[in-house]
Amino acid sequence: MKHIRLFSALLICLFSISTIASAQTAASTPTASAARSVQTIADLRLAIAERLARPEFRRGSIGVKVASLTTGDVLFESNAEKYFMPASNMKNFTVAAALERLSPDFRFVTSVYANSSPVNGVIKGPLRIFGRGDISLSYTFNEGDRIKGIDRLADAIAAAGVTSIEGDIIGDESYFSGSPLPNGWEWDDLQFYYGAEVSALPINDNAVGLTVRPGPTGYSCSVRLAPEHLLMRVINTCTTTAAGTPRTLRVHKPLDRNIIEVSGHLPIGNAGYDGSVSVSRPAEMFVTMLKERLEQKGIKITGRAVAINDKARLPSDTNIEIAKIESPPLALIAANTMKPSQNMYTETLLWTIGENARSKMPLANGTNSRTSSQLGVQDVKAFLQGIGVAEDAVLQSDGSGLSRHNLITPSAVVQLYRYMANNSKFAQAWRDSLTIGGVDGTLRNRFKGTRAEANVRGKTGTINQVSALSGYITTASGEQLVFSMLVNGVAETRSRVALIDEMVLLLANFDGRLGTTSIEQ
Repeated sequence: MKHIRLFSALLICLFSISTIASAQTAASTPTASAARSVQTIADLRLAIAERLARPEFRRGSIGVKVASLTTGDVLFESNAEKYFMPASNMKNFTVAAALERLSPDFRFVTSVYANSSPVNGVIKGPLRIFGRGDISLSYTFNEGDRIKGIDRLADAIAAAGVTSIEGDIIGDESYFSGSPLPNGWEWDDLQFYYGAEVSALPINDNAVGLTVRPGPTGYSCSVRLAPEHLLMRVINTCTTTAAGTPRTLRVHKPLDRNIIEVSGHLPIGNAGYDGSVSVSRPAEMFVTMLKERLEQKGIKITGRAVAINDKARLPSDTNIEIAKIESPPLALIAANTMKPSQNMYTETLLWTIGENARSKMPLANGTNSRTSSQLGVQDVKAFLQGIGVAEDAVLQSDGSGLSRHNLITPSAVVQLYRYMANNSKFAQAWRDSLTIGGVDGTLRNRFKGTRAEANVRGKTGTINQVSALSGYITTASGEQLVFSMLVNGVAETRSRVALIDEMVLLLANFDGRLGTTSIEQ
């Protein structure tokens, strides 16, 4: 018996060494590790479980659910009813609710009001620009042109026959209510484009492009903003140093101030910096740019450019609409939100859902005391309950997932994806909004040269110590699956992403049939 026990222990040890070696090889070459044909569901489950059991993930929390898209039968699940921070997987719920509540044909409208139509081209009094959150007034919708969006509005005003405005240009951003910064966002995210404020008058993603390049040795670095305007002030103390010296460049925007501080050293030959910095009070940038463009088009303006977010301070007699512009349909905006994972767009959609819900509620029920975001969260929750998601399965703090207070379950994501594919009237718009593996969006550089390329469609998610991917995939045998994979508490981003990608490739390479082996076994 003693020899039998020793032999058994030796086998276990050898199996463990083999498993660890296999796992290490898989971590370095996920495509090769997933290339083995999985013939049965039992094999598929074992292969996924082996990867989840790796020692490098022992301190983290991982939730996985994989199901048949058609039947809903579960192929694999682990911690599927547990809470996880979703990062940008939160966008799944917000964008799906926006498509359902607003429809893919919904368009944002920006209206231009005056106290009368122009007389001989003259508007006597202020011109009020009433924004409703048109996020398409951005370079991202205009081939990278940061002026083209605002020019659409300037051209509409000129087309209305306006040649002179004897008063102010007022940016009315009172359509939305609440703090411009969503609940739970961390202060160090706020200076960059992904932490941009929400406004009813957004422009160019509520951010400015910033380029920093080395100059001649011993001189200041070259700093440029796009677009150039007086609203944002640059303090440049960055100096150019000799080639090969350390790069110590620092870009900092103080909270709630439109100042960019560029400091440190940038060596000759260094690539420098290209990025986008958020703008505080973006409606001010909106009206400042509009006034500049109107004047450049020959329209005379005697007043200032001001932004107002207080209904009590707005002129009461500017109620005649003389011009308006509309955004592209929501179907296109949804894709431009989900594929690049744009936070400010998602928050704007959440607030728009809220205002749409407010418009359908009686004033007597106290809705006026709730912010746009609060009403949006409430309506998203109502939508999710209506499609069968458990009431406590999604705890929503913001729309985009940048907040660390969001909590979701893998089961809730799978339920949402199954509903949007099988039951929604807007299934195609939803599917078209998702990023495609190896093709576009946040998955453009993943899964290239594998069966998941141009196959997996879904939504990624990344914040500190969190990675996620949920979506649809077709197996090698033609079965359609829906999955959600959420990894929390694993410090190294590369390890989190590699784990997710390996599991996705296991699904893509699965060549068994779901009906040949009992899924419930």
